[in-house]
Amino acid sequence: MPAVIVDCGIYRDGRRTEGPADFSDALDQARAEGDAFLWIGLHDPTPHEFDLVRDEFGLHPLAVEDALHAHQRPKLEVYDDSLFMVLKPVEYEPEGDTVSTGELMVFIGDSFVVTVRHGEGGALSAVRQQLEAEPEVLKHGPTAVMYAVSDTVVDHYIEVAAELQVDLEELEADVFAPSGSDGGARPSRAAESGSSTAARIYNFKRQVLEFRRASVPLAAPMARLAAAGVPFVHDHSQPFFRDVNDHLLHANDQVEGLDRLLSDILAAHLAQMGVRQNDDMRKISAWAAMAAVPTLVAGIYGMNFEYMPELAFIWGYPAVIAFMAVVVVALHRMFKRRGWL
Repeated sequence: MPAVIVDCGIYRDGRRTEGPADFSDALDQARAEGDAFLWIGLHDPTPHEFDLVRDEFGLHPLAVEDALHAHQRPKLEVYDDSLFMVLKPVEYEPEGDTVSTGELMVFIGDSFVVTVRHGEGGALSAVRQQLEAEPEVLKHGPTAVMYAVSDTVVDHYIEVAAELQVDLEELEADVFAPSGSDGGARPSRAAESGSSTAARIYNFKRQVLEFRRASVPLAAPMARLAAAGVPFVHDHSQPFFRDVNDHLLHANDQVEGLDRLLSDILAAHLAQMGVRQNDDMRKISAWAAMAAVPTLVAGIYGMNFEYMPELAFIWGYPAVIAFMAVVVVALHRMFKRRGWL
């Protein structure tokens, strides 16, 4: 168990106190004192390792199954002996302009908090240190831990959304650059990967979709915590969860705006591609028309007939060449004036 237990501590009146090394004895001590609670943090536990925690804390089997198997949607479940919440922390990787999600589960119950983390994202050491520095908040018990964890995850949503907004502005500048997305404009970090503009937009939409899968489903659990009557949640915690819910709605509005803008940029890029193809077709058609005239004349006079007009005319050859040149020049000027060339 020491390999998966990130931290384990007893908190009394908002302050960390010394307790037994074994978490089973520590839980008994916290419950015996009445005003204390145990906070144990786990990272990627195996089913065998988590069985010890499940039996000691009396966790519901369905919640345990969700905690052991990642890829859960954010949700809030109320059981007889505990409250179970799933969050998906989001991490932004500047090197690849990608979004990755982790998994974070929180159990709260009678004098205990159990946090289970999957993946590298969503580390709670900074949250624990911040709470330990604010005993006035931590003295509200397990509810304070759930609030702090939720607030940290949601605040990071806003930070990641701001990073994605910067990348979107770079992508937008490349798409609408006067010289074209593949022209002389300075490419952004995404352009340097060598992928096409449409592929970059599609990849960006995948990152936004990954973000939405983490943030949008969390709205219902946060709204429920912001209301009264949730078991194991402190009676006076609703204003704090309402603040978290407001931040979450702001993050969701940002990600919805990013998705809409990406759809508009993709549509504009496809329209640009259609216009460019039309321009190319007009140029090809203009050059083909100019080539058709001398080809037609040369084809006629290339036929092997004995009796053809102008064959005996001494100025016939120069006249035909001059006629073809005049027609080609006239067509070129006409196409140039109409913007086809």
